[in-house]
Amino acid sequence: MVVHDDCILKFLELKESRTFRSIVYKIEDNMQVIIEKLGEREQSYEDFVNSLPADECRYAIFDFEFIPWERKICFIAWSPETARMRKKMIYASSKDRFKRELDGIQVEFHATKK
Repeated sequence: MVVHDDCILKFLELKESRTFRSIVYKIEDNMQVIIEKLGEREQSYEDFVNSLPADECRYAIFDFEFIPWERKICFIAWSPETARMRKKMIYASSKDRFKRELDGIQVEFHATKK
């Protein structure tokens, strides 16, 4: 599994400059992780969740801000029950490899329902 350079660069921007609220990644052609979309800083968690596809797997980063000086960068493995089994297996088997590229993840979630 190849991780596109933009995936790491945009994650670093989110982490260091707080440029984005979220990043949604997808695996393209079963071979490469790419960025699907970036969430603006004003994006709410509800808007982020609603932007995830109903029947396709994704990886995502969300910058949770509890209070202005307290935040956690969360990795979310989105694998809805309606996704194809083969896609679920591809995402599950490549998750740890992908996460190693993103230094600074503080919390990890696996989600199957919105």
